[in-house]
Amino acid sequence: MRVGPVRRDEATAAFFDGTARSERLLFRCPAGHFSPPYAQQCDTCASVDLVSVAAAGGASVVSRSVAHQRGGDRDTLVVAELDEGPWWWSKVIGAEPEQVAAGARLTVAFERADEESEAVPVFRLA
Repeated sequence: MRVGPVRRDEATAAFFDGTARSERLLFRCPAGHFSPPYAQQCDTCASVDLVSVAAAGGASVVSRSVAHQRGGDRDTLVVAELDEGPWWWSKVIGAEPEQVAAGARLTVAFERADEESEAVPVFRLA
């Protein structure tokens, strides 16, 4: 399964500016808590004073599922906990589903559907 074409809008522009630089952006509050890029306030302390920062790029598999495609191809979809704490849903590229287990270490990568599409964060086994 390829990443589908993704186009930016006003709400996603800063996030996709980051992915264009190969950065997976998160929000951090003054207390140092991290929240996902769609957060309106800190997930931990409710602060609305959030700044955008690049994630370190590491994560661990929380759970996985396999999507079976026509023609027999399979994709591994995961819920992963980023090293900073927030969870992220994506797919794992470059590995067979049997190689991806709960707790496996991942690194962020970026994939585009085509030249005009935005780069989307995906994972590879670390």
